[in-house]
Amino acid sequence: MDRLDYEILALLQQDGRRSFTEIGKVVGFSEGTIRKRVTRLVDDGVIRIIGLVDPHLVGFDAPAIIQVSVTPPHLEEAAQAIAQFPEVSYLLMVSGEFDLIVEVRCQNREHLASFIRDDLQRVAGVQRTVSSLVLHTYKLAEPSILDFMDEEA
Repeated sequence: MDRLDYEILALLQQDGRRSFTEIGKVVGFSEGTIRKRVTRLVDDGVIRIIGLVDPHLVGFDAPAIIQVSVTPPHLEEAAQAIAQFPEVSYLLMVSGEFDLIVEVRCQNREHLASFIRDDLQRVAGVQRTVSSLVLHTYKLAEPSILDFMDEEA
């Protein structure tokens, strides 16, 4: 990846619907060059162009963050199983007291309780969960990739 790739990524982070022509004008390259670069970035799994949705604004009144402890021999197996639940929007392996952080989008508290009780806690290896209901979203965005780059890249 070079500086142009990072500039393209930063522009798509601002607006994933931005046209290749518009990106080309901003970065000083042709539409064809931008199209090829974006296609490669998508094919390589560097970027997925999606719409970020604020769950509260679309009727999901019980989004939550769930910390999960998993018995050591079951971590990968548990993560793969948890990733399959449709409620799960984000799944991370982390260091510290818990092994996994799970972000879920649930329609209401009953849905959240059912998910934890009937789905999550029945996954092989899940020992303990601690849940936090998301009350309000102040920011829903990715930081610009350019903010973290050295000037030489």
